[in-house]
Amino acid sequence: MTHPFRTALAAATVAALTGGLLVATTGTAAADGARPVADFNHDGYLDLAVSAPFAYVNGKGGAGQVVVLYGTASGISGAERTVLSQESAGVPGAAETGDNWGYETSAADFDHDGYTDLAVSAPWEDVSGDKDGGTVQIIWGSANGLSGGTTVKDPTPSGHDRFGYVLDAADYNGDDRADLAIGSSSATVQVYRGGFGRSSGATGGVYSVRPAILSGGDNGPKNLHSGDVNGDGVADLLVDGYDNQPDPEDYYWNTNYYVPGSASGLDATAAQKLPAGVITDIGDINSDGYGDIVIGVQWDSDVPGSRTGGKVEVINGSASGPSSNRTDIDQNSAGVPGSSETADGFGAELDLGDVNGDGHLDLAVGAPGESVDGVAHTGAVTVLYGAADGSGITGEGSQWFSQNSPGVPNSDEADDQFGFDIHLADLNNDGKGDLTVGASGENGGNGAVYALHSDGSRIAGSGGVSIYTSTVGVSTTGTPYFGVNFAG
Repeated sequence: MTHPFRTALAAATVAALTGGLLVATTGTAAADGARPVADFNHDGYLDLAVSAPFAYVNGKGGAGQVVVLYGTASGISGAERTVLSQESAGVPGAAETGDNWGYETSAADFDHDGYTDLAVSAPWEDVSGDKDGGTVQIIWGSANGLSGGTTVKDPTPSGHDRFGYVLDAADYNGDDRADLAIGSSSATVQVYRGGFGRSSGATGGVYSVRPAILSGGDNGPKNLHSGDVNGDGVADLLVDGYDNQPDPEDYYWNTNYYVPGSASGLDATAAQKLPAGVITDIGDINSDGYGDIVIGVQWDSDVPGSRTGGKVEVINGSASGPSSNRTDIDQNSAGVPGSSETADGFGAELDLGDVNGDGHLDLAVGAPGESVDGVAHTGAVTVLYGAADGSGITGEGSQWFSQNSPGVPNSDEADDQFGFDIHLADLNNDGKGDLTVGASGENGGNGAVYALHSDGSRIAGSGGVSIYTSTVGVSTTGTPYFGVNFAG
């Protein structure tokens, strides 16, 4: 009997998407992981792609859109933006009901021209009569931002459904070109080598990686995320899914597999099994030159390693990959604000970045199921800071935000799910990481994005920016869930 222990917050009306944490660039991976580098128009300011995969487009429910928010000297606001769908000029296909274009996204410079591009999936698109076969397209960067697109050819369309359910872009073979890993309902991950062509659709070739996870139906990978865990200058890949080996009671638990990169690409024969947790990030938290793995374990019970209210687990990297040195952090840990309560979902989203510019990574953790002062599942975000001596993440000086916090626009409302996705990156080019938060349930599922700036040492308690569907021109018909997924 299979138990699908994926995120299922009591307030959720949409399954948790597994993107928003991933971004890569051409160039050798560093031990701090694939830190945000998305600059779609190459103007020197980092940008952010925000999905609304259930948006109506030309009357087609769930056709899906992606809103690109361009960074400026004052950060993101929605004023500088591009709204994309399959009705946009040059984007392959057409808006169709239920395609969910934008369900997953990943940013990288796929054609090596200096402009960041965006891989976008529509996992439920019908392709050549194949219902829910799925498709992936690359939308190209330029001086004017993202526009046009090319379809990534599915090498085995009859072998699976939902091609593009998960995506990750990184340099898995150290050749200084961005590769693209694509998951589907199959346990097999298709990896496209760098060398993407805009007009031809050519790639540098494709190969398969198959970790030991369940396949078919609602199975296959639930998340892909990359970074350099063993410090060899080549990106490694984390593949999340249901372990295909049941425990003695025939339960199939969620798990992660570490798949190291090499000069010949990802090597599944050297994969290592890691603990459960759908959401992950990789970065050198303890300043030892190896990427550390952060896993969000959002479940209250049942799943091995779970904890009431959720937790994050830090697994330190080493020359041989993930080490045995592991640390848990939850809302009952010393210095961490709040307390652990059932259905908080602490760890349902997370992202590493440097808020204060001290060279040590900080960690933002989403708890979209958090209830605040009796307001159910309004959501919250905790920012945990790296120690001044570079020894790792601690609770000292940490911050906690809901929509009732000073500087955060709007107010706490039931089922907002503030923290459904989060992003730490320098969006105003001042050398300090800013916090962007998605609240996918805002206004009955319209969704919203909130941009909170660093004041140089912490996330500021003033000047937050709100970006709504009305700000960017996404239809409020149905439940677009704007802000459910980030790439940047």
